[in-house]
Order: sequence, then structure tokens, then C-alpha cells
Amino acid sequence: MHPPVPPPRQPRNPLHGLTLETIVTALAEHYGWEELGHLIPVRCFTHDPSIGSSLRFLRKTPWAREKVESLYLFMLRDIRRAQRDA
Repeated sequence: MHPPVPPPRQPRNPLHGLTLETIVTALAEHYGWEELGHLIPVRCFTHDPSIGSSLRFLRKTPWAREKVESLYLFMLRDIRRAQRDA
């Protein structure tokens, strides 16, 4: 039996090692649920939003998860840009 092969390192991937819960929590804290629902108009963000309901939906819906991950990367760039310009 072979030892388990560790996943390849991805030092340039800012999403590597982050859970979906971490990403959704950061977006909700940064934008708030209302703005998040405007940016990504899906029911889990617009109607009685919560981390749990969002995670259930996003785990089953690849296109929505991609939008959330893209918005998270945009948020990181925006934060870095604001820090650099400050």
C-alpha cells in the first residue's frame, strides 16, 4: 500500500486552503448580506440569508460557487489596492 500523495502546492492560488465557509463569511462581513445579494442575486443571499443556507446552496451549484469565488478574489484585490493607496 502506498502512502497518500499530498495535494500539489499552489502558492499562487489565493483560494488554496480556504474553505467555502471562510470565503462566504468574509464576503458577508465585507459587503453585508444586502449588498452581497445585489452583487450575486441568488436566493440564499437575498431571502433570510445565513452562512448555513448559503453553504448548502453553493455546494450544490457550481456556477454560483464560481461567482462567489470570483467576487472573493475581486474583494482581495480591492482591499490590497485600498491599503496601497492609503
